[in-house]
Amino acid sequence: MERDLTWNALSMVRKILEMLPWRGALALGGALGGLVWALDKRRVDGAEARCVRALGVGVTRARRVVRGSYTNLGRSVAEFLLLPGMRRDLERRVTVHGEEHLRRALEEGHGVILLTAHFGSWELAAATVAALGFPINAIGAEQRDPRITELVATLREAVGVRTIGKGFDLKGALRCLRRGEILGVLLDQDARSAGVVVPFLGYAASTPYGPVKMAAKLGARVVPLFMVRRQDGQHHDLFLLPPLGEAGGKPFGEDEVASAALCNEVLSAWIRRHPDHWMWLYPRWASTKALP
Repeated sequence: MERDLTWNALSMVRKILEMLPWRGALALGGALGGLVWALDKRRVDGAEARCVRALGVGVTRARRVVRGSYTNLGRSVAEFLLLPGMRRDLERRVTVHGEEHLRRALEEGHGVILLTAHFGSWELAAATVAALGFPINAIGAEQRDPRITELVATLREAVGVRTIGKGFDLKGALRCLRRGEILGVLLDQDARSAGVVVPFLGYAASTPYGPVKMAAKLGARVVPLFMVRRQDGQHHDLFLLPPLGEAGGKPFGEDEVASAALCNEVLSAWIRRHPDHWMWLYPRWASTKALP
């Protein structure tokens, strides 16, 4: 019953968004994010506690950051639901910086791992990369409701982003890299017992190291990517950084722990720079209990 309620609510919101002008759709998405923030006290309290510790800020500042995070998430969900209809507008709404880094990395012929997090409008970032003409794949976002899992894949496909498997499909990921394509990876997830424990925002966190192993095995470059929403709430800057270099005094990937730590350092730096862009509601340190 809970799944049906969620699915029906999502379907209704999607229909309303499609009837609104772009500004109105984003305003509604942000308002819904704010409503969830107001109603989700337990998760909000945990997110604020994590924010206070990780950023070293006071409760008032943490409350603003977390509320902004919920607003950004609401806007990002609205953008994702509207992706098929906005494909032609991406060039006008997103300014790309550092495209040359991705292009040069791809030209090496070993594939590219795009490293990012649940930061900004990450699905819109993948769609923008696809709109630039790059072959991009994303790990399947497996949801509790298979209808939502299928919807995510369908929306991605509509803008040229191919979904690989349900959950982390290692063979599918390796195949796309061997074809010289791009694999988008969200590395800010708790890997529990399957990860390596390295700092994330200064606190020990179990971190997936599959992408590090793939980079070492295939010679794929790891290019960090971050989507930053402008103050008007409607436009974005997409930053593609130079590929990651040495980690622990060795080529990237040879030292798995140092390479995973380097990935987290890059993610952490951008989260500190734009803290309201990250999804603080997610219990990133759950398995290590380093933060609440």
